[in-house]
Amino acid sequence: MYHNGLYHFFYQYNPDGVTWGNGNLSWGHSVSVDLVNWFALDAALQPSRSFDANGCWSGSATILPDGSPVMLYTGIDARGDQVQNVAFPKNASDPLLVEWVKPEYNPVIPVPADIKRDDFRDPSTAWLGADGLWRIAVAARVHDVGGATLIYRSKDFLRWERNADPLYLAHAAGMVECPDLFPVSEPGVEVGLPASGAGARHVLKMSVMDTVQDYYVVGRYDDTADTFVPEDDDDCRSWRRLDYGHVYASKSFFDPSKNRRVLWGWANESDSVSDDLVRGWSGVQTVPRKIWLDEDGKQLRQWPVEEIETLRSKRVNLLIPEVNAGGVNEIIGVMGTQADVEVVFEVPALEHADVLEPNWLLDPQSLCGEKGASVPGSVGPFGLLVMASGDMQEHTAVFFRVFRQNDKYKVLMCTDLSRSSTRDGVYKPPYGAFVDMDIEAHGGIISLRTLVDHSVVESFGGGGRTCITARVYPEHAENGNSHLYVFNNG
Repeated sequence: MYHNGLYHFFYQYNPDGVTWGNGNLSWGHSVSVDLVNWFALDAALQPSRSFDANGCWSGSATILPDGSPVMLYTGIDARGDQVQNVAFPKNASDPLLVEWVKPEYNPVIPVPADIKRDDFRDPSTAWLGADGLWRIAVAARVHDVGGATLIYRSKDFLRWERNADPLYLAHAAGMVECPDLFPVSEPGVEVGLPASGAGARHVLKMSVMDTVQDYYVVGRYDDTADTFVPEDDDDCRSWRRLDYGHVYASKSFFDPSKNRRVLWGWANESDSVSDDLVRGWSGVQTVPRKIWLDEDGKQLRQWPVEEIETLRSKRVNLLIPEVNAGGVNEIIGVMGTQADVEVVFEVPALEHADVLEPNWLLDPQSLCGEKGASVPGSVGPFGLLVMASGDMQEHTAVFFRVFRQNDKYKVLMCTDLSRSSTRDGVYKPPYGAFVDMDIEAHGGIISLRTLVDHSVVESFGGGGRTCITARVYPEHAENGNSHLYVFNNG
């Protein structure tokens, strides 16, 4: 949240170890003036009462009309039930908001009778309805119904009443988590909007446990009935994904200082628990991203917040007229383990693209594995080789392929980890998705921005229409000597 000139970041934290822990999950707390440089404070919430004796789980911040913040969070109580609790700053005038008070009247929302004790969590940021009542969304799995996002209403954050109908039902998805409902400006307008129910189209995002992916859809929120109707398929697992790589349990907030909506995402480790213990830490947040509705009115665009550019130091420009078939050009002068790469590719002859098989549309991730960076094609693969060793035995390929489908073109974006590390016990999948853009209307031009930060590679294709985050663990990078290339194997 943004409060009195500071950004506050609260996160799931085990103060006693680097793994998930058992009953001691707390809220870590860090503050920043710029979303880039962070100062760690003591934990804001720790298990201390019967209503959170077994852990302070996820929740959200809300800024009240008088400017003071309030927290809603899931506590695991002494019986193991998931209940919803409220917390207030002990001293609202403290700019760091170091101490928080959990009233004795918690929990404010006990687990309902039609929901299992461990299927009720993750209260959202609250918003005011036209009737003057606060609303929150809570994730649940309802008996004989399935995954649901429930709406609760309150006038005082103390007494909450469940709406008869859920905001959205995900019948086939099983348990969903971390619901996020927020309004968006008109298509193509990058201005963010605070949480509200009035007028604007909304985005509903849900994290689905079965697939460990974050899905979203644009739709209409009825602030009288407190229901949401997607403008696309009703099965949330067929919605668009916020990130087609290694991101889960994302959360957005409205930043009033710059009138933007900012998205955070969690990228957990994908090597071993023993590696976590050696490192002494586990899990990272992605770079904060500004999000807005694309001109097509159907998809979100994402882009690293502008403050990330303050981390840029040495600038290297590489103007290559062409990358010939089979060409690999090293970008000299960049530290390969930490780089912010922006590249624009122009395809001079789209008509030579390979024909797209219809079944490939169903599983772009497998297609990226089948047609990796080393498999020649017509238009592509072309892109970047990042975190590359000098002998190329280790590298992560971030690339595009263009296919022809009838009289249109489809752009496939991939991040291939199959050769990212020579280590055993590391998850090295291909990631992939189609970029929803008309490359022909853009003159055969497509852009790619990739942020490389040691074990994290975040890529934004087509101006942020498709995003892929990966965790990589190359052995050669331990000495800091990594390389960066642009390539074309088409």
